[in-house]
Amino acid sequence: MRISRIIVIPLAVCLTAGLATLAGQDQGPAKEGSETVARPRNSTTSTEPAEGPKIPSKFEKKDIPAAGTPSFKSNVTAVTVDVAVLDNKGRFIPNIPRGNFRVLEDGVPQQVTNFSMGEAPMTVAMVIEFSNRWQSYWTRTWYQTLQASWGFLESLKQEDYVAIIAYDMHPEILCDFTQDRREAMEAMRRLQIPAFSEANFYDALTDTAQRMSSIEGRKAIVTITSGIDTFSKLTLDKTRKILQNAGVPIYAIGIGQAVRIMMEGQVSGPTEMDWLQADNTLNTFTRETGGQVFLPRFEGEFPGIFRAIAQALRNQYSLAYNPSNQARDGSFRKLKVELVNPATGEPLKITENNKPIKYTIIAKGGYTAPREVE
Repeated sequence: MRISRIIVIPLAVCLTAGLATLAGQDQGPAKEGSETVARPRNSTTSTEPAEGPKIPSKFEKKDIPAAGTPSFKSNVTAVTVDVAVLDNKGRFIPNIPRGNFRVLEDGVPQQVTNFSMGEAPMTVAMVIEFSNRWQSYWTRTWYQTLQASWGFLESLKQEDYVAIIAYDMHPEILCDFTQDRREAMEAMRRLQIPAFSEANFYDALTDTAQRMSSIEGRKAIVTITSGIDTFSKLTLDKTRKILQNAGVPIYAIGIGQAVRIMMEGQVSGPTEMDWLQADNTLNTFTRETGGQVFLPRFEGEFPGIFRAIAQALRNQYSLAYNPSNQARDGSFRKLKVELVNPATGEPLKITENNKPIKYTIIAKGGYTAPREVE
């Protein structure tokens, strides 16, 4: 009996250890959460170090008014108008005094509060039509489109920013805004063979203008296009409103003028109407946004066009005023800038070599007033 007891006790110890081992195997190893999964923070204890003193900021609100203190808000809306004054050869006319400028809003004279003049770098988006409708491979208009595009790109200065957008059925950003001319030229090399025959001009132009609306400084859209729109989602009226609200001047270089002249009388009436409507559209878009339209008949006119665009964009007068009509009704306000003799109120006469010269004032045609925000 004594021997059996001695044998039973070790057996019991072994069985107890075996059961503990099996229980541990059923439980499995301790599993830790993945490092990419956020663990819940313990609400009672925290191992994070105490937060140190904050870096002082000049935007910090030092004086917070006590409760019940009356608050005030400003409803004054400032309007800025960029103005270019060009002579009959497209050259910028400098050194015109502040007192000779008169700004009319809906026919009412406004008091100019800020005035400046200077040369600044440009931010330009080139919107290029490239479809089978006008840019079929190795046609004259294909060559003219590429010559105008490359020529304008090479006329820019190193400090200028440029983006390149080509459109047919849809606009495509070939190159975003950059100062790297190699990157821009590499994007231009993609313009080889057009894919579609559609040319949705309105959609491409409004998309670019809306993207540029928040850009500060001298900015513009230079579009090289026939001006013909096939079936954009937007109508002409909606396109005009969007371009006016965006506030980006549009400079248009119309292509195909020589082809139109050669084919005059050989095409149907509807085709000629399309051409006339395209020219009228370009005139409308450029006039209402404060730009210019150029309809060259020969490629030799391109260098002069590039110089005129650069003159109008780099050298500008900047006028600012607080409109007398401070109503926030979202209405469109027409603008007109004039050069007058402050003593008589008559149109200003500008002379060169004691001879009067004709001049052109380029400015946007209006703006949309903001709406009241509750």
